[in-house]
This record gives sequence, structure tokens and C-alpha cells, in this order.
Amino acid sequence: MNMTETDNFSEKESLKLIDEMIGKAKESYVTKGIASIVWGSLITFCGLANWVEVHYHKNFGDVWLLTLIALIPQIYFSIKEKKRKSFISHNEITINYVWIAFTFSMFITSFYFSHFRLGNVSPLIMMLFAIPTFIIGGMTRFRPMVFGGVFCFAASVTSMFTTVEIDLLLMATCGMVAWLIPGLIKWGKYKKGKSANV
Repeated sequence: MNMTETDNFSEKESLKLIDEMIGKAKESYVTKGIASIVWGSLITFCGLANWVEVHYHKNFGDVWLLTLIALIPQIYFSIKEKKRKSFISHNEITINYVWIAFTFSMFITSFYFSHFRLGNVSPLIMMLFAIPTFIIGGMTRFRPMVFGGVFCFAASVTSMFTTVEIDLLLMATCGMVAWLIPGLIKWGKYKKGKSANV
């Protein structure tokens, strides 16, 4: 079977296509670091607000419901990217499923503990923080997230032997170390790469 030149990609065209696909993958909501910044900021804020409630005997309502806000931009950007991009890498698909599993696990764990009034949920929540962070950090070979995952595992174990006030500060620190700081590093790299390509 004969193939014409138009049916066959040249080596240069193939490399260009691969480069475009990589470029599109790097511009995703997750890989730019925006998702990590949003989640990290909210977890840090909620942990600190909850600490203020406990320490100063205030009542702000259930501040952790604010984490639902993080789902709004995530859903919006996911839909937007799906329409814009013709190529989605296997890593991106896996990362999305990891985050979906994490979100469901968080809500099920929180509901279970509040429904049965089982006490301090902090160690399990921080363990849940660790799982997607460690997996995604390892998948993408992004050391700040791997370190963030290890930190969350360590904080989870530590919180079994500390007071609720300390647990809330540990939770806020987990949000910073696991997501906010790595997200800012990713965003900085993305912006640097963008300006270098202009």
C-alpha cells in the first residue's frame, strides 16, 4: 500500500506536534499550580480560622465548608480545558482521578465522623492530604509535593499525641507545605517559561 507525503508526518512535523502537546499539557489548570494554590490557601485559612475558634472561643460556623469553593474553579477550568485541548496526557487523566478520589474520601470521612460523633478527625484528614500529594509529586517527579506528602504523613502521626489546637495548626501547615508552596513554585516556573518563550 502506497502512502503519499501528505499521509506521512515528516520528522520535523512530528516533533512540532509533540512539542505542541507538551505545551498544552503544561498550560493546564493543575500543572500550572493554580489548583494547588487554591486548595493550599483554603486549607491553610480554614485550619487557622478553626484554631482561632478553639483558642479564643469564637464561633464562625463550619469554616471547612469553604473548601467547597475550591471545587468551583476546578470544575470550571476542567470544562474549559476539555473544550480547548485536543490532547490530554495520561498523567493529567490520572491526576484528575486522584483528586476526585481524594475529594470524595474527604467528604465521606468528614460526614462519617460528624454523623457518629467520633471525636478528633485531624489525624485521618492529614493522612488523606498526604496520599494525593505524595502520589502526584511522585508521578510528576516534583520534589516539593513529595516532601509535602511526607510532611502530611508525619503531621498525621504527630497529631495522635497532641491537643486539638496543635492539630489545627498542623493542618494549616499541611495546607501550606503540601499545596500552597508547591503551587507557587509551579506557577513561578510556568510564568518564567512563558516569558522565556515570548
